Amino acid sequence: MTFVVTENCIQCKYTDCVEVCPVDCFYEGPNFLVIHPDECIDCALCEPECPAEAIFSEDELPEGQEKFIEINAELAEVWPNISERKDALDDADEMNGKEGKADKLER
Repeated sequence: MTFVVTENCIQCKYTDCVEVCPVDCFYEGPNFLVIHPDECIDCALCEPECPAEAIFSEDELPEGQEKFIEINAELAEVWPNISERKDALDDADEMNGKEGKADKLER
Protein backbone atom coordinates (compact mmCIF):
# COMPACT_ATOMS: atom_id res chain seq x y z
CA MET A 1 0.00 0.00 0.00
CA THR A 2 1.15 3.54 -0.63
CA PHE A 3 0.03 7.08 0.01
CA VAL A 4 -1.12 9.29 -2.85
CA VAL A 5 -1.08 13.05 -3.34
CA THR A 6 -4.41 14.15 -4.79
CA GLU A 7 -5.94 17.09 -6.65
CA ASN A 8 -6.10 19.61 -3.81
CA CYS A 9 -2.28 19.84 -3.78
CA ILE A 10 -2.35 21.37 -7.27
CA GLN A 11 -1.51 25.07 -7.13
CA CYS A 12 -0.84 24.86 -3.38
CA LYS A 13 2.26 22.65 -3.05
CA TYR A 14 2.67 22.90 0.68
CA THR A 15 5.76 20.89 1.62
CA ASP A 16 5.16 20.22 5.30
CA CYS A 17 4.71 16.55 4.36
CA VAL A 18 8.16 16.35 2.77
CA GLU A 19 9.88 17.31 5.99
CA VAL A 20 8.50 14.34 7.95
CA CYS A 21 9.04 11.63 5.32
CA PRO A 22 11.67 9.18 6.60
CA VAL A 23 12.45 7.76 3.14
CA ASP A 24 12.35 10.93 0.98
CA CYS A 25 9.72 9.58 -1.42
CA PHE A 26 8.30 12.96 -2.50
CA TYR A 27 8.96 14.45 -5.92
CA GLU A 28 8.34 18.05 -6.95
CA GLY A 29 6.81 19.54 -10.05
CA PRO A 30 6.03 23.17 -10.85
CA ASN A 31 2.75 23.27 -8.92
CA PHE A 32 2.25 19.81 -7.39
CA LEU A 33 3.99 17.14 -5.32
CA VAL A 34 3.81 13.38 -5.83
CA ILE A 35 4.76 10.31 -3.82
CA HIS A 36 6.79 7.57 -5.48
CA PRO A 37 4.72 4.41 -4.91
CA ASP A 38 7.75 2.09 -4.91
CA GLU A 39 9.53 4.16 -2.25
CA CYS A 40 6.65 4.91 0.12
CA ILE A 41 6.80 2.71 3.22
CA ASP A 42 3.21 3.47 4.27
CA CYS A 43 4.27 5.07 7.54
CA ALA A 44 1.41 7.62 7.42
CA LEU A 45 3.54 10.44 8.82
CA CYS A 46 2.86 12.71 5.85
CA GLU A 47 -0.93 12.54 5.86
CA PRO A 48 -1.63 14.63 8.99
CA GLU A 49 1.06 17.16 8.05
CA CYS A 50 -0.63 18.22 4.80
CA PRO A 51 -2.40 21.60 5.29
CA ALA A 52 -4.41 20.94 2.12
CA GLU A 53 -5.52 17.49 3.31
CA ALA A 54 -4.47 16.19 -0.11
CA ILE A 55 -2.67 12.99 0.96
CA PHE A 56 -4.57 9.73 1.32
CA SER A 57 -3.82 6.07 1.68
CA GLU A 58 -4.32 4.38 -1.68
CA ASP A 59 -7.20 2.32 -0.29
CA GLU A 60 -8.94 5.38 1.21
CA LEU A 61 -8.93 7.75 -1.77
CA PRO A 62 -11.97 9.99 -2.04
CA GLU A 63 -14.26 9.25 -4.95
CA GLY A 64 -12.96 10.77 -8.17
CA GLN A 65 -9.33 10.87 -7.03
CA GLU A 66 -8.35 7.40 -8.24
CA LYS A 67 -6.54 8.76 -11.32
CA PHE A 68 -3.95 10.29 -9.00
CA ILE A 69 -2.54 6.83 -8.26
CA GLU A 70 -1.28 6.70 -11.85
CA ILE A 71 -0.35 10.40 -11.92
CA ASN A 72 1.84 10.00 -8.81
CA ALA A 73 3.57 6.94 -10.25
CA GLU A 74 4.16 8.57 -13.64
CA LEU A 75 5.46 11.92 -12.42
CA ALA A 76 7.65 10.47 -9.65
CA GLU A 77 9.72 8.91 -12.42
CA VAL A 78 10.50 12.25 -14.09
CA TRP A 79 10.36 14.96 -11.43
CA PRO A 80 13.24 15.71 -9.02
CA ASN A 81 13.22 14.41 -5.47
CA ILE A 82 12.45 16.89 -2.70
CA SER A 83 13.52 16.23 0.88
CA GLU A 84 13.32 19.62 2.58
CA ARG A 85 10.44 21.95 3.26
CA LYS A 86 10.02 24.97 0.98
CA ASP A 87 7.57 27.84 0.95
CA ALA A 88 4.18 27.03 -0.54
CA LEU A 89 3.11 28.70 -3.78
CA ASP A 90 2.14 32.36 -3.40
CA ASP A 91 -1.58 31.74 -3.86
CA ALA A 92 -1.67 28.43 -1.96
CA ASP A 93 -4.06 29.59 0.75
CA GLU A 94 -6.43 31.00 -1.87
CA MET A 95 -6.32 27.80 -3.98
CA ASN A 96 -6.62 25.39 -1.05
CA GLY A 97 -10.00 23.68 -1.22
CA LYS A 98 -10.93 24.82 -4.73
CA GLU A 99 -12.42 22.05 -6.84
CA GLY A 100 -11.63 21.21 -10.44
CA LYS A 101 -7.90 21.90 -10.38
CA ALA A 102 -6.79 18.75 -12.23
CA ASP A 103 -6.57 20.62 -15.54
CA LYS A 104 -4.17 23.10 -13.94
CA LEU A 105 -1.56 20.43 -13.20
CA GLU A 106 1.72 21.50 -14.82
CA ARG A 107 3.74 18.57 -16.01
